[in-house]
Amino acid sequence: MPDFTRIVASEGKAVVNISTTSTVREAVNTLPDELSGDPFFEFFRQFAPPRQQEHQERSLGSGFIISPDGYVMTNAHVVARADEITVTLTDKREYKAKVIGSDARSDVALLKIDATNLPVVRLSRNASVQVGEWVLAIGSPFGFENTATSGIVSGKNRLLPDENFVPFIQTDAAVNPGNSGGPLFNLRGEVIGINSQIYSRSGGFMGISFSIPIDVAMNVVEQLKTKGKVTRGRVGVSIQELNKDLAASFGLERLAGALINAVEKNSPAAKAGLHPGDIVLKVGGQPLDSASDLPRLIGSIQPGKTVVLDIWRHRAVTAVRVVPEELKDEDARSVQREYRTPRRAEPESQAVSQLGLLLSELTPAQRSQLGVEYGLLVRQAKGAAARAGLQPGDVIVGVAGEALTSAKQFKSAVTGVRRGATIALQVMRRGVTQFVPLTVGEAE
Repeated sequence: MPDFTRIVASEGKAVVNISTTSTVREAVNTLPDELSGDPFFEFFRQFAPPRQQEHQERSLGSGFIISPDGYVMTNAHVVARADEITVTLTDKREYKAKVIGSDARSDVALLKIDATNLPVVRLSRNASVQVGEWVLAIGSPFGFENTATSGIVSGKNRLLPDENFVPFIQTDAAVNPGNSGGPLFNLRGEVIGINSQIYSRSGGFMGISFSIPIDVAMNVVEQLKTKGKVTRGRVGVSIQELNKDLAASFGLERLAGALINAVEKNSPAAKAGLHPGDIVLKVGGQPLDSASDLPRLIGSIQPGKTVVLDIWRHRAVTAVRVVPEELKDEDARSVQREYRTPRRAEPESQAVSQLGLLLSELTPAQRSQLGVEYGLLVRQAKGAAARAGLQPGDVIVGVAGEALTSAKQFKSAVTGVRRGATIALQVMRRGVTQFVPLTVGEAE
């Protein structure tokens, strides 16, 4: 078993306790509590105008010192809405801290205390983290300062719901409320991550915790220190993961990359000539192991700086130069439109028997509502189509990496595929497009 005593002794001195005080305002009834229960006053309570009452809330977290002159790293959620922040060192010295900057998307915050000659942690310069390696967490769970817990790296490059910019490190080191913002060390005593979140159904540790990789955090910190905020690039595409069937349909042998399923109009991607069906293999020479790598890599590029994307298109690799623009808050929120089939008469339906599909062309009004040039509405799906996950109400807008322009084009594309082969259909469902791999065969 590994011995963590040296790491705790040498690095634990730079781990701090962070306590915050915030003012919470809430509406309360204007009637005095002593009148509670009086039928007369209870009757009028519902008509009494509310008044704002304030009370103080305190919370605890962790952090670590990254420079001798008092810069402290922690989680953004630890100091969010705090009116006062106190940093306590292991030798019991206390300092008031100010927030230099905070980035909610990465959950990283940079604090500054007025002190010098402080102990500092050693940051890992090697971003490579291996599943199975031993790790040590130090923090203040439930207020118990400088608590050390150990475990292993259980996974890496984990994406959490609504989070596309942090490839979290998953560990089974015990992390509980109060550990947030504390460091995660490797056996060399280097910080490889910031403990940020836990997966729990009870509110306490259940064997799964997540840490922000230190290279991601330091990129954020440098921007917070120099600019006070974080800027990220975006190119305006929607993507999905590849599976074996989709990769095969595009002629791609290696199951890696990000499949583009939609491109925003007038976006950097559109201006660069990217279109649905392209598969991004590399960003600035860095290969993508999965689709989740694309938002992070594009986000790390400063807006306005040209980057070269290696694209798989028409069964060959091509290079595309794109200039990311700045990611705004509204860009991170997707607007989904629910598509409902009109009750009025539809154009004549067309059957594609080998797929188990019954299709009809969209009316001009439907195309306008969905914002597409052309599409085929799925009226019925059975056999191969049902097994692929297609369902009535889906709209097919592309086939084999090409935008759909006619029913004749669709029929020609699918009839040209040999039985048992897979073809990629670009499908819109409730305003969101994705590629669906469909294996051509006899209808059932």
